[in-house]
Amino acid sequence: MSHPATACTAGDVIAAFLDACGVDRAFGVISIHNMPILDAMARRRAVGTGRIEFTPARSEQGATNMADAYARVRGALGVTISSTGTAAGNTCGAMVEALTAGSPVLHLTGQIDTPWLDRRHGFIHEARDQPAMLRAVSKAFFRASRPDEVVGVLREAVQAALTAPTGPVSVEIPIDVQAAPLAMPADLAPLPVPVLAPDPIVLDALADRLAATRRPLLWLGGGARHAGPAALRLAALGMGIVTSVQGRGIVDESHAQTLGAYHLHPPAEALYQNCDALLVAGSRLRSNETLRYQLRLPRPLFRIDVDPAQREHAYPIDLFVHGDTRLALDGLADRLAGRLRADPTFALDVVAARQKSAALMHHGLGPYASLVGALQDTLRAPWLWVRDVTISNSTWGNRAPSLAGPRDGVHATGGGIGQGLQMAIGAALAGTGRKVMCLTGDGGLVVNVGELATLVEQQADVTVILMNDRGYGVIRNIQDAHYGGRRCFADLHTPDFALLARSVGLAYLGIQRDVDFLPVLTEATQSRGPILVEVDMTRVGAFTTTFAGPPARK
Repeated sequence: MSHPATACTAGDVIAAFLDACGVDRAFGVISIHNMPILDAMARRRAVGTGRIEFTPARSEQGATNMADAYARVRGALGVTISSTGTAAGNTCGAMVEALTAGSPVLHLTGQIDTPWLDRRHGFIHEARDQPAMLRAVSKAFFRASRPDEVVGVLREAVQAALTAPTGPVSVEIPIDVQAAPLAMPADLAPLPVPVLAPDPIVLDALADRLAATRRPLLWLGGGARHAGPAALRLAALGMGIVTSVQGRGIVDESHAQTLGAYHLHPPAEALYQNCDALLVAGSRLRSNETLRYQLRLPRPLFRIDVDPAQREHAYPIDLFVHGDTRLALDGLADRLAGRLRADPTFALDVVAARQKSAALMHHGLGPYASLVGALQDTLRAPWLWVRDVTISNSTWGNRAPSLAGPRDGVHATGGGIGQGLQMAIGAALAGTGRKVMCLTGDGGLVVNVGELATLVEQQADVTVILMNDRGYGVIRNIQDAHYGGRRCFADLHTPDFALLARSVGLAYLGIQRDVDFLPVLTEATQSRGPILVEVDMTRVGAFTTTFAGPPARK
């Protein structure tokens, strides 16, 4: 198959369409089955007709995690590009994470030549029933079977990814379709993204219910990230605020009427018993954030969600508003102005519950309480907080330090280990100019250690805080708590991370005492660029309270 150097191909049209969508960066691994697209991106950028930078990751999983974090931080479309077969399969774990988080990611994957497609003749890089595999991990799946279908398919795919509830969408484009000659369309504009307006009659009914309350609480989830100003209007009327981990920063966590993400602690649950209504906006009230649905929440319970499937839940719902959370919350604020007579002591009770919850958390951290304080003291300018699944994140990273904005925090919502480093790279390359702090463990970092090379190659402004306990610490704790102390397969052969960092040209600092947290973090964050800060947990010491898996009602 020939690939003309100058003729316009479907690959050029794909690159031009992504430009028209406002995409300025894509992530992936180059391969024979995606080369027409990446060649077009490189040529267009070289001559100034395209703006997309391509970040070559070391794995398709890593690239997709990068695109996911980029999308979360930017509030825009993230793009990941893979080859077919094994490579497309490698994206699946990260696609599950993007689907769980509702990240608008466009996954472009190659496919073998159309004459051999779906015939199972053993063509190189063929995967049996690849569409079914990708449908299972995507919000939607599309295939462009002919060159003249490419733009229409991509328009539908991008619209699907960006339409709430947002999520990752896969598009399969055979290699001969990518390389086929195709005239550049005059119109490459993407389709408009629809916004679902709530039923005003249902909003009227909800406003009537809330107007009769004195201590109403608003629970914000990731589906309300764009609704911060509307939430503040309701707070000004006297509503208290609490958030899921995905909802952190929708209202600045220094605001006097928010619990932040301290929603599981006993003082918060005690506060719930003195509330007379709970309004949940854009949150699924997930099991790990509600003690497996046993957290005692206020009643009545009202919900706003763009996903109609959320009408049915483990928590019975008294009234459901189907629609965009920003429109719904603004509509409620309009209807409640001058009608909501909130108890003036309610805000004081919210503050007290947050302070007590934070004190309980800090007490359980032992020597690592000073690490939390050092992070808050060191980073005065706006920064991004990216976390892998670690004991440290579960105990304090999901709640502290405070976040000021709804896109300042990124974490593995699906609970999968080993995604933090890749997400940190994507967050750093999202173009915000903010320093990224990445919290990870030794087990998680080694899952995809090759992306350290990507980190250095991109000179991403990331400080990696590596909590090294030489194994899967939470698994050890679970085995101690639930398996009679029979430990197996949780102790890991751990690299010499100082040598590993040096081998890829990554700056390195080590911490062996809690008194070193502040000076070392100060040094690490004073300069731009990537650096690895290793915390030797075997020397610093243990947490006061043992974390043994997602909390549940005892």
